[in-house]
Amino acid sequence: MDRHLKRMATAQRMQQTGLALFHSKGYYNTSVDDVLEELDMSKGAFYYHFKSKEDFFVQIVQTHLAHAMYTKLIAPVQGQDNPLMQIMTCFESALNAAINDQADVGCMLSGFLCEFNGRNENIMEHLRDVLNVWEVHLITSLQKGKASGYLDRHVDTEAVATYVISAYFGIRTLMAGTSRPSTRKYRFMEQLKHYFRTIASKETVL
Repeated sequence: MDRHLKRMATAQRMQQTGLALFHSKGYYNTSVDDVLEELDMSKGAFYYHFKSKEDFFVQIVQTHLAHAMYTKLIAPVQGQDNPLMQIMTCFESALNAAINDQADVGCMLSGFLCEFNGRNENIMEHLRDVLNVWEVHLITSLQKGKASGYLDRHVDTEAVATYVISAYFGIRTLMAGTSRPSTRKYRFMEQLKHYFRTIASKETVL
């Protein structure tokens, strides 16, 4: 394998392992040694690829977290004439993963935003960038739905985007703290559908 490709593959494997550990234990409760022990690698190998633990995490955010957000929550909604239906489909898929104890990217982003708030402004800036990209794309998709006649013409798309993101972060938190996540998910999705009906045009079927 080409040396450059091999280096990229190694860095990617390290980032995937790091993301899983940071999500499960928290950034401040996870050391570089914890990551290296999981990977069975030397400290020298780590610092060959990354300048520091913080640099390691920032690169995880810029690559894995940002890419996963785009793939799971942005791309499926982009370009859709009726974004409301597609948003519900994305949420359904993500929440099903949560029921099966699989960490989804929205849950990770929410957790990291809470962990770093007031503690590390540099990392917060990178996390906010990921969140802002989601929000901007969501607003753009809602505006397209409005122009296509699927949303009522009086709808404030920025307010809807804020509500949708907040609602998603909220239900993920509630599902993590209950023994009946399926029930939480069902009730949430029913209420989300009800809300979308209030902002959809009269002709839109959800």
